Amino acid sequence: MKSLGNLPDRFLAEIAGQPEVLRRAADGLASQREALARLAAAPGPVVFTGMGASYAACYPPVTALAGLGVQASMVDTAELLHFRRGLLGPGSILVLVSQSGRSAEAVRLAEELDRSSRPLLVTVTNGTGNPLAAAADVALDTRAGVEQGPSTGSFAACLVVLAAVAEVLGGRSVRDAVGFVRASTEAAASAAGRLLADPEDAAEGLARWFDERPTVVMLGRGGARAASEVGALVLKEAARVPAEALESAQFRHGPLELAGPGLAAAVVATEPATRMLDRSLAAELARAGASVLVIDAPPPGEPDEPVPGAAATIVIGGLDRRLAPAVAAVPFQLLAWRIAVDRGLRPGMLEIAEKVTTRE
Repeated sequence: MKSLGNLPDRFLAEIAGQPEVLRRAADGLASQREALARLAAAPGPVVFTGMGASYAACYPPVTALAGLGVQASMVDTAELLHFRRGLLGPGSILVLVSQSGRSAEAVRLAEELDRSSRPLLVTVTNGTGNPLAAAADVALDTRAGVEQGPSTGSFAACLVVLAAVAEVLGGRSVRDAVGFVRASTEAAASAAGRLLADPEDAAEGLARWFDERPTVVMLGRGGARAASEVGALVLKEAARVPAEALESAQFRHGPLELAGPGLAAAVVATEPATRMLDRSLAAELARAGASVLVIDAPPPGEPDEPVPGAAATIVIGGLDRRLAPAVAAVPFQLLAWRIAVDRGLRPGMLEIAEKVTTRE
């Protein structure tokens, strides 16, 4: 892997630095066992919330917990703040994810929680020197470190901490949860490192898949939606590409008419239960003439077979499904960097929006 100091700009260096960010987030769990233990004793339904990439990071824990029969749901913070606060009450748990800890909607929600019927407020932020962590009953730190460009390492680090939250809320002991997530994170960090061995060359290959097609969709199911959602987000932020993220099954209900030579479709097939359905959709899109990228995670022992007709198939390996999106998002980040460079943009620099959204 190239030295981060030898990469052409900070945004690419932040993308390439994610293996170590993942490891740092996992190592940080050991010192937060006491905070995680408070979740183990908490009753009631769980609501996960965030905005932007922080909201996308909620898909894996909610999907995993709901599959275990835990009453877990997710709603973006703006909707929760203005329309759905009735979901919250004594006995419930609110997991509020905000990488900065300063997002306008999140701060206001924390300020306006009814003290007489307040849920247990759990915050997941990058560092704890922020208003959200100060307001929390349980403040968890992703330890992502400084990040100037669109969400890359901060998103990945959120997934690590949320995986530990899901493990504890799902009934595993804190000690076992931390050990399991640390081992799973090491596998994800190693997989990310393989994708990032030569980030500039990998980005060139992804640019050939996109090839300036006018319509771009990112498709995923379950926890894999974290990768497809954040992939579309980073393409809009960093490369000004109007990419859309959709749940894979929803794509068949009308948007399938987009299939054809003008479509670049990425299918994130990392959920074991629906992987073959996703691969089938990818093959169908390729037969219709679309340029198809598949991010695949075959189970152990199964051959790494490319999807017929796909422009590219990227195999990330058999990773824990809560952490697979951290690796599956990397190709989209590299593509966003390459397009930004090709279009003469300043890679990773926002021109209209802000890194931290402090007003509604």
